[in-house]
Amino acid sequence: MAQRLVPALKKITSLKNNDVSLFVLAAAFLLILSPLLPARQLESFPQTKPAQPPQDIFIKEYKIGPKDLLEIRVLELPELSNFTVRVSEDGSITLPLLQSVKVEGLTKDEIERKLAGLLSEKYINNPQVSVFIKEYQSKRVALMGAVEKTGMYEIVGKLNLLQLITQAGGLKENAAKEINILREGKNGLSANLTIDLDQLFIDRNSKLNIPLQPNDVIYIPADKIINIYVFGEVKSPGAFQIKMSEKITLLKAIAQAGGPTENASKSRVTIKRIDENGKEQKIIVNLKDIINGKKPDIPLKDGDVIFMPESIF
Repeated sequence: MAQRLVPALKKITSLKNNDVSLFVLAAAFLLILSPLLPARQLESFPQTKPAQPPQDIFIKEYKIGPKDLLEIRVLELPELSNFTVRVSEDGSITLPLLQSVKVEGLTKDEIERKLAGLLSEKYINNPQVSVFIKEYQSKRVALMGAVEKTGMYEIVGKLNLLQLITQAGGLKENAAKEINILREGKNGLSANLTIDLDQLFIDRNSKLNIPLQPNDVIYIPADKIINIYVFGEVKSPGAFQIKMSEKITLLKAIAQAGGPTENASKSRVTIKRIDENGKEQKIIVNLKDIINGKKPDIPLKDGDVIFMPESIF
C-alpha cells in the first residue's frame, strides 16, 4: 500500500497551483460524501451481540412452579418496592393491590409483563417491574448415597447426570458400580432406571448421561468391601480387600496375588468357605480347566481362603 502511495504523492507535489486547488476541493468533496456512501466492506462483517452465559439463558427459560420464592420490585409503588413471595401450591402469588395472580408455568420475563399489564390497567402507566427467582423449589432432584454432598439440587434449565455428580463434589471411593434413578411417570407410577458407572465414566457412553427431571431420586449405593485370602504357591500371598461390585473370581484373586509360582500345582487348588450355617466347606478346583475354558471361573465370597499347593513332581 505504501509503495502505491509514494508515486501518487510525487504526482501531487508536481501539480501546478490551480491543479493542487482542484485536487484539494475534490478530496474535501469526497470526505463530505463518505458518510453517505454504502459501507460495503463493513456489511461483509456483520456485528453480532455477545452470547449470553448459559446460566442466564437457563434462568430466562425456567418456568415458575409451586414453592418457588420470588422477589418482586416495582419502583413506582412503595408496596411492591421489594416484595418477597412464595408461589402457593395452586401456582399463584398474592400481592398488594393485585391480590391473587396465577404465575405457574410462566418464565420470569412473562411474569414481569403480566404484572406490568395488570398494574397499568388500574394504578400506573408503564410500570417498571422486575422479578428475581430467589429459590428454585418446584424443580429439584434428590441425590443420596456415595457422593461427597448429598441433598436436594435445583434444576435450573437443563441438568444431566454428570453435571449433578460434579455439583455434588464427585463420587466417594466406596461408590458402587451402578446408579439407581427413581422417576415418577405421568400415570403416577414410578420407574427405576439403572445406569452402569463404568460405561458412563470410563466408556464415556453419552446415551447414559441422561437429562434429569423434577422429583427424580438418584441413589448411588456404597460398595461393600470383602476380604479374600490367597496363600501357598503364589508370588504375592496375603489378604486382599476388594469391592463386591467388582465380582471377584478365583482367577482374578490368583492374578492379584501375582499368579502361580513355578512349583505350583494348578490342578488341586483349594477354596475354603464358611457357609450360612457356620460350617467350613472345601472346594477342590482344577485351575487348568478354567484357564483352558473347559469349566467356568468360580465367583468368590467374603472370607474365602484360596490355597495353591506345591506340585509333588
